[in-house]
Amino acid sequence: MAWVEGEQIRQTKESINELMLSKDGFLEDDEAKYYLYKFLKENITFTTGLISGVDLFPFQHMAIKAMFETDYFMGVWSRGMSKSFTTGIYAFLDAILHQGVEIGILAASFRQSKQIFKKIEDIIAKPEAQMLANCVTKKSKSNDEWLMEIGRSRIRALPLGDGSKLRGFRFHRIIIDEFLLMPERIYNEVIVPFLSVVENPTQREDLYNLETKLIKQGEMKEEDRYVWPNNKLIMLSSASYKFEYMYKLYSQFNNLINDQTDNATRAIMQFSYDCAPQQLYDQNLLSQAKATMSQSQFEREFGAVFTDDSSGYFKTSRMAACTVVDGDDPHVEIKGCSGDEYILAFDPSWSESESSDDFAMQVLKYHKHNGTSTLVHSYAMSGTPLRDHISYFHYLIKNFNIVAMVGDYNGGVQFINAVNESQLFKSENIKIKTIDGDFDKMDSYKDELRTAKMQYNKSSYQYLILRKPTSDWIRRANELLQANFDHKRIWFGSRAVDESYNKQRAKKIPINKLNFIRTPDGESKESSAAKMIDFIEHQYDMMNMTKNQCALIQITTSPHGTQTFGLPPELRRQTGPEKARKDSYSALILGSWMVKILHDMNNAKAESVTNTFTPMFVS
Repeated sequence: MAWVEGEQIRQTKESINELMLSKDGFLEDDEAKYYLYKFLKENITFTTGLISGVDLFPFQHMAIKAMFETDYFMGVWSRGMSKSFTTGIYAFLDAILHQGVEIGILAASFRQSKQIFKKIEDIIAKPEAQMLANCVTKKSKSNDEWLMEIGRSRIRALPLGDGSKLRGFRFHRIIIDEFLLMPERIYNEVIVPFLSVVENPTQREDLYNLETKLIKQGEMKEEDRYVWPNNKLIMLSSASYKFEYMYKLYSQFNNLINDQTDNATRAIMQFSYDCAPQQLYDQNLLSQAKATMSQSQFEREFGAVFTDDSSGYFKTSRMAACTVVDGDDPHVEIKGCSGDEYILAFDPSWSESESSDDFAMQVLKYHKHNGTSTLVHSYAMSGTPLRDHISYFHYLIKNFNIVAMVGDYNGGVQFINAVNESQLFKSENIKIKTIDGDFDKMDSYKDELRTAKMQYNKSSYQYLILRKPTSDWIRRANELLQANFDHKRIWFGSRAVDESYNKQRAKKIPINKLNFIRTPDGESKESSAAKMIDFIEHQYDMMNMTKNQCALIQITTSPHGTQTFGLPPELRRQTGPEKARKDSYSALILGSWMVKILHDMNNAKAESVTNTFTPMFVS
């Protein structure tokens, strides 16, 4: 952490502590209340302890103080620096000390925005927070809004996905958690307009008229008018890549702090892990992070350092360029669009241990006219029984127009056998069949395509290729995926927002039968509508996870010239439920290859037939 002081103008004011010490005798009730209010507002650590029983660390005091005193606050903090906890404290302090404020907690997913809300609830539940508990006058939770009222103030946690719903609210304080996941369009078109609404408009008008009258009477000067505080925007996140929007905004804030051109005040606080008190950080967590993350990832997530790009075989910047802009089509889907075609790729895992590899499935929307594709749905689970994977596999087949399927031969044979023997598939008379073909020999490639085309039968589910992952194929498949990124032949679906979000929420799917998240976090207790919101948002999280896995892949060459594509050595050695994985990447590799095979197969010309029989009439 470095302390850099910019040129922006800050109001100088007399310390309330010094002012109170200068007072002699007794204070009248109204005067005493005023001084107490000012004292509580300026002594954040004392106030937090008094109301909630929480003892703040110095960096938390600094951050909350800055949140109170600036219009725009950006916190670029290491993972594990208690971002949600600290911001939750600010939220309830602001709600108590500034009655009538509307505070909105937003994040890329509703699950994330609820985390700050939950931190406030956790604090309230403690015996030493009785005073804070007494301040809460109302609390309610619905599928897409959590609300807490503190007197006349309100704190709301909302999902970002439904951008149209957000436009119906007006906030005086906006808190954005994990800002790096916030779409630029949503920030500019939805978040920024929130800041235009003023707090207490009636009181402002009354005070302005009174001040104007006093100025005309010579009892007040123009420069002595009361300056109302601006609305606030508080952003917290780990660091991002330099080509992402967050860094652009970070640079803008830096420039405005150092070269003040408006009346707003700003603060940026960058806290790396070594800024935190030792008792806050689990040293085992740090050791594990250093052992399991790439250097650039560790620098971003723990060092609060913005980095240029990923260092792996697949560049994050390339994948970002192949990500559909939020609000545009194609977007993530929980049920396929009528008339569209999809390819299903899977990399199976048989273990039920949470420390095992993921069972991964990828659904790509196939654009038949040009042979490109878009990843629109993703699944990755470990530590669950085989029947859950079969159930999810069945859901994909029934809800997407699957026209081709590909799987890893190693484990794929056993999985398909288990699928075909399952009661679920037998009851619907569904039997997945394979098509054969040796697509590795270039001299016979076209012949193999024609053979596969003759075997292909979608109506009877004969559309599966089980691919043996030879070293030569792995190299060519990785090179193909890289070329697809370079030439924008494969895309990642956009986040579902506004109209597309509403359409996805309206889809009819067996949501209560689906297990889609590794750590449920109480989802089993949620309603179907709430689980649907989480499911839609989860899909975009899975897009990002797939990209992150691709970014970790490194290429190594043996002394004999054999190339290997995989995780860095330090990541391969990792064990445990939170270990680095590459199964979603592996399924994407398979899907990318299958897109090419299907496109080439569709365009394969039927072999010309030479007549060797001369027909004749028989009398």
